[in-house]
Amino acid sequence: MNPSQFDAGDSAHHAEIQAQLCAYNAAFDELGLRFRWDAQTLKLLATIDGEQAQIAAYIEAHHAHLLKAYSAEFLSQAILEKKRARYPAPLPRHVDSAPRQSRVAHQPEMNSWRERVSYEVELPALAGV
Repeated sequence: MNPSQFDAGDSAHHAEIQAQLCAYNAAFDELGLRFRWDAQTLKLLATIDGEQAQIAAYIEAHHAHLLKAYSAEFLSQAILEKKRARYPAPLPRHVDSAPRQSRVAHQPEMNSWRERVSYEVELPALAGV
C-alpha cells in the first residue's frame, strides 16, 4: 500500500467515525440525554453485536438509573431511531481510532457483552454530573 492509499483509507475511516459520533450525540441531545460518546466509546461498543444491543449495554453499564423509568429496549430503540434519521449506516463491527494494521494482543474470552463492557475501558458517565 502506498502512502496516498493509506491516507485515503485513514481519511475515510476518520470520516465514518465522525459521522457515527455526530449522529449518536445529536440523537442523545434531541432526546434530552446528557450522554456524549467519543471514538473510544464507539470502539468498545463495536464489540457487541447490533446497534440496539450496543446502546442498551451502555445505558445498563453507565446510566442504570434511567432504567427505573424506562426499559433498556425502549431507550435504545428511541436513540437508534433518532440516530438512523441522521445517519442510517450501522456502526462498523470493529472501530479503531486509526486503521487496523494487525492485532497482536488477545483478550480473555467473555461470556456476555455485559462482561465485555465491565472488563473494557471505562465508558464516560453523564456530562456535568
